[in-house]
Amino acid sequence: MADSGDLISFIASMTGEGNLRVEENLGAGFVRLRVAEAERRQAKHDIQYVEDIVVEMLRNARDAGADAVFIATLKEERTRTLLFIDNGCGIPPAMHEHVFEPRVTSKLESMRMDRWGVHGRGMALYSIRENADEARVITSDAGLGSSFKVVVDLDALRERADQSTWPIAKKNDEGAFACVKGPHNIIRAAGEFALEELHTCDVYLGTPTEIAATLYVRAQRTIDRSKLLFVDDESTLPVTDRLGCAGDAADFIRIAAGLGLELSERTAHRILAGAIPPLNTVSGRLLRQGSAHREPAPIDLAKDRRGLKIAADDLADFSRVLERSFAQLGNKYFISLATEPKVRVRRDRITVTFDIDKDE
Repeated sequence: MADSGDLISFIASMTGEGNLRVEENLGAGFVRLRVAEAERRQAKHDIQYVEDIVVEMLRNARDAGADAVFIATLKEERTRTLLFIDNGCGIPPAMHEHVFEPRVTSKLESMRMDRWGVHGRGMALYSIRENADEARVITSDAGLGSSFKVVVDLDALRERADQSTWPIAKKNDEGAFACVKGPHNIIRAAGEFALEELHTCDVYLGTPTEIAATLYVRAQRTIDRSKLLFVDDESTLPVTDRLGCAGDAADFIRIAAGLGLELSERTAHRILAGAIPPLNTVSGRLLRQGSAHREPAPIDLAKDRRGLKIAADDLADFSRVLERSFAQLGNKYFISLATEPKVRVRRDRITVTFDIDKDE
């Protein structure tokens, strides 16, 4: 046969149209399914909320062989930006646009059924692009992982109103951990996936700054530094390792931008100095000490006559930083947090309370 298209035509003529699942072979392991085959794989899970995008992107990374997925999320007015960085098998540059076309998949023989339905019908990325203002591959290549950016107009595609509350995780009747309480927000979407794939795929969720810090620390711990002496172009490294090549703040900003992470010079300096600690995994946070993850007590601003107000999202971020910082002290003195740090805002002070357990 002259090419893959001729091969498909030959098979079709020999076996009949009804026995052929592929309309077009796109190369590099990707195919476009015939309509009938895509309909046969129809999933019960559709894009109705921003949270559905998170689930589909996580499933996509998992099926690409990723064992670590990093989600950076940022809301500005009525726009939600999501960045998904994974260490899966990656996508050849020639396929960066094709993967958003309908019925294009690399899972001809490996479609998967999970709690969200069938995955592998070639419609997830297409549906995401159809519902988002922007959906594109930032960087990816075969064997190097991927970075995807999705931008959503929240007036066109809704998300849950409460995006700061963490769910409660408990064991179900089968003895497996599951999210049993909490709003069905982005955190819970990531949490449900992380618990479902507890031993196969780690999920990290945070702000772009937190994700950049986590990628940097993780790369510093895992990369053989002697090999970096021979790396002239960090784009030849897996996407999750590239920030480990940064020699200074300017390098860090440039490499981060290549992943889709936009950072200020001050932020880059703080990350390089170790002032921003890495994130725990979503499952690690949910299952810390096998207990539920409680939210800080509501902030009472009634007595603040000057009207000092701190946004709930900022308080939640502050609480997470305090929690991670406490771990260093806890490891040294054999103590651990019983609940999240409680932050109270008063007229002329901010008070933080740590409820602790003494480790036996």
